[in-house]
Amino acid sequence: MKLSKSQVDTHTSAILQHTPNGVLLVDKKTHIRFVNPAFLKMFQCENEELSGHLARDFVHSDCFESAIAAGGSLMVKESVPEHSVSFRVGIFPIEGEDLYCGIFIDISEEEKARKDFLDLKAQMLKRAQEVISRQMQTVQEIARLLGETTAETKVLLTKLISLYSQEGQ
Repeated sequence: MKLSKSQVDTHTSAILQHTPNGVLLVDKKTHIRFVNPAFLKMFQCENEELSGHLARDFVHSDCFESAIAAGGSLMVKESVPEHSVSFRVGIFPIEGEDLYCGIFIDISEEEKARKDFLDLKAQMLKRAQEVISRQMQTVQEIARLLGETTAETKVLLTKLISLYSQEGQ
């Protein structure tokens, strides 16, 4: 089944409006020409704020400039702490147009889980080091006590041997 241009445009528009990924179109000077609702939500902004502004003002990255300078596609991973968002973005030129499209995938939850895992790992390593230190202290204390009692035993046995040796003479 072949779709007409208007059907394709309708489907494309529906996809752009409902995809969970942010979509941003910029011109060759990286001025914003289009954003979808997912992008607005991801970067916590309003459509009126964006139109005509430079992309880097909102994505806090020069990824579009880098893609345009390279003359092709680019895939990068970035974070914007002020919006509490981490993302992967794929940028590619739109054929026949002087536009570049960036598709932003929100990886904030993955990054938070990775950070939580790294924090847990650091805590576990610290805890393991504490346990090792306590074990070493315990071993040293046991060795000290054994040394003391061994010395006392040696003194006592030496005296006993000496006493028995004198008795036999």
